[in-house]
Amino acid sequence: MLVLSQHVETTHAVALVGLGGFGYLLKDRVLDVDDFLGAAERVAHGGSALDPHVVAGLVAGRGDGDPVSHLTDREQEVLSLVAEGLTNTGIARRLFLSERTVESHVRHVLDKLDLPGGEDAHRRVLAVLAYLGRTNG
Repeated sequence: MLVLSQHVETTHAVALVGLGGFGYLLKDRVLDVDDFLGAAERVAHGGSALDPHVVAGLVAGRGDGDPVSHLTDREQEVLSLVAEGLTNTGIARRLFLSERTVESHVRHVLDKLDLPGGEDAHRRVLAVLAYLGRTNG
């Protein structure tokens, strides 16, 4: 499911996170055809895509009791790109970092958020839920 909206509605974006293959983009995003097609392709293959303005809206209400607020600025930036649906490779390209550096940042994020491990846990999804859900908690 790919939602195109003219306005940022963070409540809808958080509701979509629980679905497989979701996206929430602002209509202006279709003007950048490459970004739009990349997002649509990620969603079509079961991934996710969140508009950076939606992510920014979700970040705005962050509080001190929030474990995400204890991440470094770079870790928060990486987590916001994970929330947009980017892979480590996509994040590395966007931030002009090596994939190994991105992997390190993601690992630190997951460790700092103290997310459960094991083969039944999707730690990246749990991190995104923590990132998005903190403004609604």
